[in-house]
Amino acid sequence: MEENMWIIELESALLDDCTVNDIYGICQGKALPEALRPDVWQVCLDVRHKSDQMSLFNEIYDLPFQSQLREDCQRHVDRMGNDEEDKVSVVSDLESIITFYCKNRNLQYEPDNGWIELLLPLFALKLNRSDTFNLFESIRDTYIPKGCRPKGNVFHVFRLLLLYHDPELCTLLDTKKITPDLYSLTWFQSLFASCSSLSVIIAMWDLYFQNADPFMVFFLALIILINGREQILQMRSSSKEEIIKFLSLMPCALEFDDVPDFCSLAQYYALKTPTSFKTDYLKALYGKQNDTPRSQEEANKVSQALCLPVSVYELVENSATEFPVPDAVRFFLVDCRPAEQYNAGHLSTAFHLDCNLMLQEPVAFATAVQGLLTAQRQAIEANSNAGGEHLCFMGSGRVEEDQYTHMVVASFLQKNTHYVSLLTGGYASIHDYFGDQMADCLEDHNARKCLVCQQHNAQQTKSAPLKTSTPSSTDLFSKFSAAMKSKSAEVKGKLLDIIVNPSANGGATASGTNGVPSAPVQERHVSAKERNGKRYRNVAPVFSIDDENEDALDGAGERDDAPLTSDGKEIVNLNQYFKTADIINAFKCQEVHMSGYMYDSHLIITPGQLVVLRELGRGQAQIMVRRPLASIVKITAKKRHRDLITFKYGFPDGDGLLITDMDRFLIPNAAEVTALISRLIVQVLDDAK
Repeated sequence: MEENMWIIELESALLDDCTVNDIYGICQGKALPEALRPDVWQVCLDVRHKSDQMSLFNEIYDLPFQSQLREDCQRHVDRMGNDEEDKVSVVSDLESIITFYCKNRNLQYEPDNGWIELLLPLFALKLNRSDTFNLFESIRDTYIPKGCRPKGNVFHVFRLLLLYHDPELCTLLDTKKITPDLYSLTWFQSLFASCSSLSVIIAMWDLYFQNADPFMVFFLALIILINGREQILQMRSSSKEEIIKFLSLMPCALEFDDVPDFCSLAQYYALKTPTSFKTDYLKALYGKQNDTPRSQEEANKVSQALCLPVSVYELVENSATEFPVPDAVRFFLVDCRPAEQYNAGHLSTAFHLDCNLMLQEPVAFATAVQGLLTAQRQAIEANSNAGGEHLCFMGSGRVEEDQYTHMVVASFLQKNTHYVSLLTGGYASIHDYFGDQMADCLEDHNARKCLVCQQHNAQQTKSAPLKTSTPSSTDLFSKFSAAMKSKSAEVKGKLLDIIVNPSANGGATASGTNGVPSAPVQERHVSAKERNGKRYRNVAPVFSIDDENEDALDGAGERDDAPLTSDGKEIVNLNQYFKTADIINAFKCQEVHMSGYMYDSHLIITPGQLVVLRELGRGQAQIMVRRPLASIVKITAKKRHRDLITFKYGFPDGDGLLITDMDRFLIPNAAEVTALISRLIVQVLDDAK
């Protein structure tokens, strides 16, 4: 009884007008009871309350291809082996639904376009003709990619997915000139209904519609190929026709018991794929099944793609994720721009691989690639946010340099390197993405030498000169692990005189044989001319909150990060301090150090100061800093981690702010703390006036 409680819960949910999310939570991948399947599918496909569209059908069968349609309906139904009476009814409903669909959408039926195969499993639900039509229409609009035709856009996209996960297999098929449409056209047209048994299709669609992911068909198709890759690779010497036949029939081997694992693997590979794959192609591939004038344009664009593209939004958001899902995508960013462009501004977390080396110094380039793979491996072992299996290459965004970047990417693909992607728009997209916050997010940015700044400057009027900013040592992404930060200098040291990874201080040349600094790059403060907005209000977007080196500033005399055994430390007894100090409130928190380490601390708020106590154990604590409340000029919170708070200290400088120091804390219920401090700051400033 307890085992079947979910069925009772499902019945109850269906009576209460539930959503697809409710159903997914209740069923959790279980096979649906046959009696409830019609209702579940209607909920999942959002047609439960849809009107009777078939009532608008005039029952006139006068399409130019009507006889072909009728013949195809009869042929498919004959294969099902139903009773003669059932056959007549099914053929009639099939022809009626497709005829009305063509008239309603102004579409033309074509033999073997998958419509009949897609409809036949729906008849197993034994619904009326109108409900069956609504299901069919919804499946076509929601789950069948647009352009399912030979050389269609969908198959260019699928090839990019295969290249990403199995470049060796993709290369073999490319060599044989076997494009995906030659073997997987029917898979995509009918969600595998054309090549699998009814029991398999029903079980697969149960899971498919609950997941509500239109791209699942891509990953199901990918799993079929990867599952049979050994047999496919062994067919290198076979003819093109033999391989195509083998590939197209592979789904036929699926059995009912295989379906749960089949779908689970598809979800796993979806997790291992950049989300740009879905976001960038969603509008182009899914929606109402009417071709647009842009469809051919989009197809050409995808067909010419060298590898899977990754959007700048995903790159930033991915690296800002503090606690990623296990096995999810984690990028290792490779900056392929020439050294002089890298020196004028770059992401501190990117590995620099000068694309010019590939032609100018092939031996040095090969060594640099080995260094890259070593750095990547060490970053992964360190479990760093800055390091992952997925290589994302970044060019300049300019055609003249990116042709060499493409050569570098192609060289990795030729070596059958998995998980290779290319940042859409290159460095220019990163530069533009951060906008006014750019100086906080790029290291060693020099507006006079930055090509993107020069381009923007050329577009501006003479009355609006480009602001310059001194190089900043701040970090682009939000919270990389401490291990990666320490490994970075270590890796650079090991690759000294080999790998190009120049800095503004390093004086690296294009060849890069001596471009790696032997000491850490000197950290400098953001320019006072960088406008950060007005105090406390209208705070700018905070992608650069975890600027790992900002608190290592000259003149930060009150910060004391020397070893705890050093002389001159101000040690207090916590209980006694809380009783004697003039405290408005105290909050337990964790101080986030520039290295990434976190220390159990207390944030003490007095009428005029912010005091940080770091716990030493045995009831003792060290006073780390005392900050006047009036010196706090900016309080920011992580966009995706609201409890990670950064306090920036300084003073107004014209229309901008001059930042002199900063502290960062992980504070439970941070909103309460920041609200209190903000009120006190305003009060202190008002009193000063």
